Amino acid sequence: MDIGDEAQSLVLSNSMEFLENVALAPYTTFKIGGPARWFAEAASEAEVLEGVEFARERGLQLFVLGGGSNLLVSDEGFGGLVLRLGLLGIKRRFEEDCLHFEVGAGEGWDEFVSLAVAEDCAGIECLAGIPGTVGGTPVQNVGAYGQEVAETVVGVRALDLRSREFVWMPVEECGFAYRQSLFNTTERGRYVVTQVEYSLTPGGAATLTYADLKKHFEGWDRVPSLREVAGAVREIRRTKGMFLVEGDPDCRSAGSFFKNPVVDLGVLAAIEASMPEASMPAGVAVPRYPAGDGKVKLAAAWLLEQAGFGKGFGKGRAGISSRHTLALVNRGGATAGEILELSGRIVAGVETRFGVRLEREPVLLQ
Repeated sequence: MDIGDEAQSLVLSNSMEFLENVALAPYTTFKIGGPARWFAEAASEAEVLEGVEFARERGLQLFVLGGGSNLLVSDEGFGGLVLRLGLLGIKRRFEEDCLHFEVGAGEGWDEFVSLAVAEDCAGIECLAGIPGTVGGTPVQNVGAYGQEVAETVVGVRALDLRSREFVWMPVEECGFAYRQSLFNTTERGRYVVTQVEYSLTPGGAATLTYADLKKHFEGWDRVPSLREVAGAVREIRRTKGMFLVEGDPDCRSAGSFFKNPVVDLGVLAAIEASMPEASMPAGVAVPRYPAGDGKVKLAAAWLLEQAGFGKGFGKGRAGISSRHTLALVNRGGATAGEILELSGRIVAGVETRFGVRLEREPVLLQ
């Protein structure tokens, strides 16, 4: 592993290496943040347990790191143990009309999507191009372009840090909701995901419900294949700076920095009433999506733009992507403090304009 120049000491414990003062910025897509007091990689469940015990014996906080694509590390770094998951392996089995994949938490997510598409298995093709590892997908219920992993997850294998035992959690126990699960809400910090099982449909049709995808394939005289849909998603993400390309400053981000807010219908009505007629042409409505129980999900990007925070906003080292309104980017040398200052300014501006408080999507490690 690339530990950088600042790692100062090494503790060997059985087969694991525990390193001190390891820079965390290279392990994140933001390329921002201070060092970890301790850092180790776990390639097996036994090593996950060993890392947990290392932290417990020393009274250290534990943070489990995957692909670092949904993470902002503070400038001061983290005073505990960062345990990076490297558990690999993919097993398959047929069950009824579905093909089940048991996937190690350290496998690359986009690589797994490519594998599923190559094997003509539908269910995650619209989630192509998302950075990070498999283990992070159930934690935040990753979703994009009309799909979310909750639709295909069968269950999750995880280490329960309370009992220090590995448990199997069927999908019904995962508490999935929009960008949520029990892993990042009610039981945040309790479980370490080591494997995820997905159920995909061999020979199934691609999902084409998202507006950008419909537009991409408009006029086609046949149904696009899974491979074509996954390719289209990657291309759309690339045009928005949401597909990681080395050297592209718009890609030094954590993806969408704000969640699309879910609000009551009364809030939507107030927003519509506040909009000047000149800015809302006849027949054009405030973008919204049904969220059940008298609620709607608003487009956070639209709220930002209407509040004056459009693409390319900001003149310093931290700004909004030139291609995607929701992505805050490190233009070069930005600090976590600068990203958070910009975020706070945006949150305050949107709340003042619309009375809606945006929630941060990336995890802040400090």
